[in-house]
Amino acid sequence: MWKEFRTFIARGNVLDLAVGVIIGAAFGTITKSLTDDLIMPVVGWLFGGFDFSSYFVRLGEIPAEYKGSLTDYAALKAAGVPLFGFGQFVTVVINFLILAFMIFLLVRFANRVLRHEDPAPADAPEPADIALLREIRDELKSRNGAA
Repeated sequence: MWKEFRTFIARGNVLDLAVGVIIGAAFGTITKSLTDDLIMPVVGWLFGGFDFSSYFVRLGEIPAEYKGSLTDYAALKAAGVPLFGFGQFVTVVINFLILAFMIFLLVRFANRVLRHEDPAPADAPEPADIALLREIRDELKSRNGAA
């Protein structure tokens, strides 16, 4: 069984997947910082201090021993207060859209860089439709040249 497991792990697809997951997690951290530290503050500033994470609805009672702010989503959540955090959800959705767009741009760039069209071998037969078009072109050239 150990040998089978070692063979399974040594396959290229598993290693590629592991690298992808690790890079994806790091990329997710970068995107979270981009969203939380750069984009959301600008959005908040543009909308007059609008902070998505501070929009929530309390669904339960606040514990008697809680002494923090009643508008601090993270503190209330840590205290165990049931919250409907739609503002935090909006932040996560924006974070996802930014991440998806960045991955789209990365894949698009990689496809352009890595795209290489293999030229057809010189001894490969020409497709019939290309040969027919070539004959038509040559015939039109000869008619126009003779006129």
